[in-house]
Amino acid sequence: MTEKHSQTAELPSPYTEIPRQKWAELAQGMRSPLTDSDLARLSGIGERLDTNELTDVYLPLSRLLNQYAIAAQEMHRRTRNFLGQQDERKTPFVIGIAGSVAVGKSTVARVLRDLLARWPETPRVDLVTTDGFLLPNAELEKRGIAARKGFPESYDRRALLRFVAQIKAGVPTVKAPVYSHLIYDVVPDQFTVVKQPDIVIIEGINVLQPPGAGRPLAVSDLFDFSIYVDARQSDIRRWFLERFLRLRESAFTDPDSYFKPFAALSDDEAIQTALGFWDDINQPNLIQNIRPTRARASLILRKEADHRVQKVLLRKL
Repeated sequence: MTEKHSQTAELPSPYTEIPRQKWAELAQGMRSPLTDSDLARLSGIGERLDTNELTDVYLPLSRLLNQYAIAAQEMHRRTRNFLGQQDERKTPFVIGIAGSVAVGKSTVARVLRDLLARWPETPRVDLVTTDGFLLPNAELEKRGIAARKGFPESYDRRALLRFVAQIKAGVPTVKAPVYSHLIYDVVPDQFTVVKQPDIVIIEGINVLQPPGAGRPLAVSDLFDFSIYVDARQSDIRRWFLERFLRLRESAFTDPDSYFKPFAALSDDEAIQTALGFWDDINQPNLIQNIRPTRARASLILRKEADHRVQKVLLRKL
């Protein structure tokens, strides 16, 4: 082993690793504000979200994020006082949530949105997904990258960066485009409006990308806190397949669905189609672009095969 490799191997981890049991103990004395019907509404397709998962994992996480947000607000106030600034515009606390397709990051984002809004210091929480910043299908076709939808180059990264920058600057009203999974495209002239909430959650597979060539700033540079939802690749592959088969029996049957042709596939045909999407698009994107950003996260949620979080890795201060 070379000296360089030896030094790299000896580098201490930037994370504190917390087993589920120890993490759950941080929620002692905290009562869940969500009902069983809330959990059913927030759960993703094929995911297991029960009272234990909520209490053990998400309650302590929501409190931690609440404390970070309070500290950030106080730091902004102190900085303004130090600089003699009179500008009292609210600076929202921005949380980024990343992870593979089918890993469950959307469920994480929804649960945290509802929990964070229950804390008295952060009653207004908005959730924005980066799907709305995908280039329209027509533009993807024009650029010859329709088959790479979801890869970093398929997003209007400048528009996404401008959106988050305006939020951080305290602009009173900021708009994000809306994406429809039914038509599999950006919806013209529809927007999600963000009006200076206490917290904004930005959820998307590639939100932790670093700055690229010719781009000195990335969206992830504007996050106050970031979460990466992690799992074994084999488990994510299985979850993707199971979700596709469930959608074939539900959302794909809608006459207006972009994926309507898939509803008529046999079981074998559906499995082969789903595996083709995974092998050709989602797995390469995970390996090349998504997983390499994991080490940039403030916190990592490590899931096991049953979708339950078994370990939390929190970046050391």
